[in-house]
Amino acid sequence: MKVGCFALVDPFSLLDHQLMRVAGMGFKYADVTDNHQGGILGREFGFTATASLDDNPRDVLDQFEKHGLTCTSVCAHANLLDPSSPARYATDEIMKAVRLAAGMGVKDVITTEGDPKSEWGHNLSWEEKVFVTAEKLVEPVRLAAHYGVRILLEPHGVLTDSIEGLQAIFDRLGNPPNLGVNMDTGNSWLGGADPVEMAKAFKDKIWHIHWKDLPADWEEKRGTMYGCGFGPIALGEGVIDIAGVFDVLKDGAVEYTTLEVGGDENMLKSYEYLKSLGAE
Repeated sequence: MKVGCFALVDPFSLLDHQLMRVAGMGFKYADVTDNHQGGILGREFGFTATASLDDNPRDVLDQFEKHGLTCTSVCAHANLLDPSSPARYATDEIMKAVRLAAGMGVKDVITTEGDPKSEWGHNLSWEEKVFVTAEKLVEPVRLAAHYGVRILLEPHGVLTDSIEGLQAIFDRLGNPPNLGVNMDTGNSWLGGADPVEMAKAFKDKIWHIHWKDLPADWEEKRGTMYGCGFGPIALGEGVIDIAGVFDVLKDGAVEYTTLEVGGDENMLKSYEYLKSLGAE
């Protein structure tokens, strides 16, 4: 099990700078953490670490290889519960992420349903949430299969933060062989699940991991907050059973994992913690 780092280390800087920092801390693996359709002002003027989904995949891959890094995944975290709109990151963007990943030779695209922002999205019934999420994933999963890419669902919403919700999406889509799980230790716990039990339930479908730990004072947020960008503490210092999740998945199908931990010191301590458990 190999440990990499998310490519959003420093604010107000380009992707190339992020990859330089990741490599400078001794990591060999990173992901395309942020991306956009078309062009974006922040990249043109040097203060946003994002890749364009319309980039030449070779150009994106060259940035990773320039710093001696292997790209392990393309993140395509979406809003699948609100109504479809050109202004929302959803089906179109996931499909472009699939094409980008395929062109880079990257196996995994990570997505989720996200937290709805509209009253309409929040008022959906459980069955409706499962249906609209699955409906928006049908074509991305089908396209991914054509390209030999896997779509991984990450716990990061009211459905995916639970074992029942993840399974319901799998079932509604007919359990396609290229649909799996990106385990997120922090998000699953924050949404109210037991990360160890989730790891056991989807062991054969978990193909990538986002590692984060959370402190005890986040207990009051459990079940009310669906996902967070990164953990504010080092792995092993919080309330999440990181070692338990690692123990379940260490002999599974996971090759690459990503640290989502804030601060250089916390990231390096987390890396050492995972290596003490047997990671590379």
